[in-house]
Formats: sequence, C-alpha cells, structure tokens
Amino acid sequence: MDQGLIPSRYAKALYKVGAERKVNPELYKVMQALSGAFDAEPGLAASVANPFVTDKDKTALLRTAVQGATTDATALETYTDFLTLLIRNRRIDMVREIARAFTDYYRKENRIARVEVVSAAPLSPAVEARLKSIIEAHLDGGSMEYSSRVDPGLIGGFIVNLNSERLDASVRNELKQLRLSLIS
Repeated sequence: MDQGLIPSRYAKALYKVGAERKVNPELYKVMQALSGAFDAEPGLAASVANPFVTDKDKTALLRTAVQGATTDATALETYTDFLTLLIRNRRIDMVREIARAFTDYYRKENRIARVEVVSAAPLSPAVEARLKSIIEAHLDGGSMEYSSRVDPGLIGGFIVNLNSERLDASVRNELKQLRLSLIS
C-alpha cells in the first residue's frame, strides 16, 4: 500500500473520531505539537521505529512529546486511544506522517491557510498589519496561520508563501531574473 495513503486514511479516521467527540481543535493542537517534537528532536523517529523499545515506552514517549499542547482530557484520551490503535496495527512508526496528514486535513476542512512572510528586515507593525489584511482578502473568507521571519539574504523586499503559492517580491529574485534575461 502507498506510504502516503496509509497516513491519510488514519488521519481522516482520527478526524472523524475527533468530530464525534467534539475535540478536533484540541487534537489539532496535539498533532501540531507532535509534528514539532519530531522536527525538534531527530532521535524521536528512531526511538519510535526501534523494535527494542516497548510499546508502553513508545506510548509514554509520544504522550510526553505533546505535553502541554492541550489540557482537554477527552482530546488526550482520544490521542492515547489513537496511539494504542497504531501500536495494535503495527503502524506506530508512521505517527509522524499521520500527524502531518491530520494537520493538513484539518486545515483543509476548516479553510485555514498557512502563510509565511520572509522579509529582508523586520516589518513594522503597520506594514505587517497591511500585509495581513491583503492576504486575508485573498483567502476569501478563510482564516490563516501567520508566521514571519527575517532573511537578510533577500537584500530587500519580501516573499509570501501561501499554502503552495509563492509571491517573491525580493531584490534577490529581481537580480536573478535580470541576470537570466541578460544571459539569454
């Protein structure tokens, strides 16, 4: 079976259970924390995939990885039940991919766009507020998860990443385009 299909199926099943128990917003926080834990700690994936680590230890490790993401007891119980299911079905090594698939599915179902703005210098609050309002108008009623960072390598300008779209208004990109047009 396709490695992308399995995480997607488990993510949708978890979403449905979360909807029945009315805890999907909290499960979303848990799955974001889990993805973040895997990104922050490279050894986590190896520990979860290690056949010598007991299932009980894997469950404890994965519960610790999301500690503080939510205080909702039903969401935590749903997450623990989900981990138990993955262990029983021998899919615990796919938990990272399932967490990503869940967050993607949740965003799609709730019309949440991921927006990252990369600028050459820190944006002033007024400019950032104006940029956010322009992006929100583009979303046509959806909401967004906004993040920003500074990359001095852009020289000037900014880049907006909106889901799979990219608007590159950086000086670095303009210089690159100018160089390519001079070469051809």
